[in-house]
Amino acid sequence: MRAFIFPGQGSQAVGMGKALAEASSTAREVFEEVDHALEQNLFKLMCEGPADELTLTENAQPAIMANAIATLRVMEKEGGKNLSDLCEYAAGHSLGEYSALCAAGALNLTTAAKLLKLRGLSMQKAVPVGEGGMAALLGADIKKASALAKASAQGDICTVANDNDPTQVVISGHMAAIERAIAMVKDHGIKRGVLLPVSAPFHCSLMKPAAEAMEEALSEASILPPAVPIFANVTAAAVSDVNDIRQLLVEQVTGTVRWRESVAHMNESGVEQFVEFGGKVLTGMVKRIAKDAETISLVSMDDIEGFLATV
Repeated sequence: MRAFIFPGQGSQAVGMGKALAEASSTAREVFEEVDHALEQNLFKLMCEGPADELTLTENAQPAIMANAIATLRVMEKEGGKNLSDLCEYAAGHSLGEYSALCAAGALNLTTAAKLLKLRGLSMQKAVPVGEGGMAALLGADIKKASALAKASAQGDICTVANDNDPTQVVISGHMAAIERAIAMVKDHGIKRGVLLPVSAPFHCSLMKPAAEAMEEALSEASILPPAVPIFANVTAAAVSDVNDIRQLLVEQVTGTVRWRESVAHMNESGVEQFVEFGGKVLTGMVKRIAKDAETISLVSMDDIEGFLATV
């Protein structure tokens, strides 16, 4: 069995999608549709930068989705097969869940782009810059990370944002609490704490205003049943019901990204191959979770052709 997986924020880079668009009209059409949906020349920003503008949450989120979907569409076009012919499940990390839903036909490309633009803007506005932060805990499992977050909160918000794999957990909350946590890592048997270069504390209760904005937008968005079940971030379980998808996307804004559990549950369900579209970050995490699973990253036309030769 196979799962298609889609990366989250942090996988953006100037030049993303450029070579694929030069090689395929299918990829160009995806980028053009996203530009039209957002009334913005996002693809030019993706190709040329500047990097600091591309990294802005409101730009990075739709850009990463567009790049992943362009890669998927090229693969489908070149192979003459649809997603449902090639995989049993799909999943995405944080914003990547929108990419997974778009890939599986639950969201159309225009809707996904507009929702992610709003999601990025709303997350940015939810907390004044400097008041919140995030840190990656290296050499930490979920138990150690949760204990550290609790100990460092001291009246502030500090919670687990991303349970990425058995060796890396990300915490999020008030900056003062995040800084305390970094100073306390050794006391909790954690190798290192690294402050992340993000502009807002994602996936914690400080994001409540963003969750409310997304709830309103998602209530009006057209969502169809996905072609394959999607493993949701907040439950680490497969979901196909449209109303459940809508609600889980709202909860995802403030909830923990349970990526480690999602991959483990897909693996336990029989998935032996994980194929990442438009990035290479998730395949590394998968290898640390499901050690016997095969991982493949599709970024270039060569990657796509190599994969299609095996299916």
